Amino acid sequence: MDDKRYLLGLIREGEHQQQDFKYRVADACKLAKSVSAFANTDGGRLLIGVRDDGHLSGVRSEEEIYMMHQAAYKYCKPEASIKFDTYHADGRTIVVATVPPSERKPVCAINEAGEERAYIRIADENIVASPVHLAIWREQQAEGGAMMTYTDIVRKLLSAMTTDQPQSFTLNQIVRRSRISRFKVIHLLARLIRFGVVRCEYRDQQFYFSILQ
Repeated sequence: MDDKRYLLGLIREGEHQQQDFKYRVADACKLAKSVSAFANTDGGRLLIGVRDDGHLSGVRSEEEIYMMHQAAYKYCKPEASIKFDTYHADGRTIVVATVPPSERKPVCAINEAGEERAYIRIADENIVASPVHLAIWREQQAEGGAMMTYTDIVRKLLSAMTTDQPQSFTLNQIVRRSRISRFKVIHLLARLIRFGVVRCEYRDQQFYFSILQ
């Protein structure tokens, strides 16, 4: 398969959870958000030199290629694994940057102010990870075969999330309803999600939590 045919096959998929188009690389910090999101979720690839409408614009300079490396190795902490492949079509150079899921989550993107933020990939968006995601990753790194114990405080939390009709709640709503400290609620939700008792979904620019039926 020639380069153009391969690239057009990828472009036909559009942007989705494991694929993003980047027209140009003007800021390594912004690119690092996509690298962080892919590394913290299911992995994915960046098609660099491709417009949002799928048009092949090409990578314009060596400086852009340098910034791609900076995004992975300087503006991600820990450094993200990333593989760069170069393709040529219609006289243009397209770079496909493939990011595998990280074994050392969270991979944080570092912004211009030096602040670290972890992102996750949901559909075709890079979303700042919630405190519950951070707690899940901490537990995964720290524990081997952890077990779920239904203590009184777990029952209290689940009771606060139980209603006559299936309903989901934001983190702040659960804290208010349960009257358990925010820190403890975050920890408990992380544990309950890992053991398949609670699910987390993102809508209307917020994370919601509900008990799996």
